[in-house]
Amino acid sequence: MNSGFFFRYKQSILYGLSLALLLFLLKWLELRFVIYSHALEIYAGAIALTFTGLGIWLALKLAKPATKTVVVEKEVVVRAADSFTLHEKEIAARGISKRELEVLEWMAEGLSNREIASRLFVSLNTVKTHTSRLFEKLEVKSRMQAVEKAKRLQIIP
Repeated sequence: MNSGFFFRYKQSILYGLSLALLLFLLKWLELRFVIYSHALEIYAGAIALTFTGLGIWLALKLAKPATKTVVVEKEVVVRAADSFTLHEKEIAARGISKRELEVLEWMAEGLSNREIASRLFVSLNTVKTHTSRLFEKLEVKSRMQAVEKAKRLQIIP
């Protein structure tokens, strides 16, 4: 069937191929003419594009924020849970009440103020008051600092 198609439209196919070849030849000649007559502009444009790309790459390299790794060395004291002895003198010296000590122990377990309030059957404001008074008595500014200092002073295990 393909051979019948080509024989039937042989003249049209040859005419189309010759027109395509002629168009390709004309475009090739036009391109050569443009390149020869505008060679300086083409070279200048290529150089401009190269330096623009280089400038963008360099700007990205220089503008990238430098990351700095800081190593903090801190002494960590680990004690066995069975060897813990409550330091009563430190608790008395700082004036920490039994309820504040309970709040501090729950803070050490990672509970939020709301969870501590529900476990102790007190209001959320009461827990916040105990927490702020603990911060004053332990001379710290955050829950994590309070727990760390209490462990160091052997107030909590």
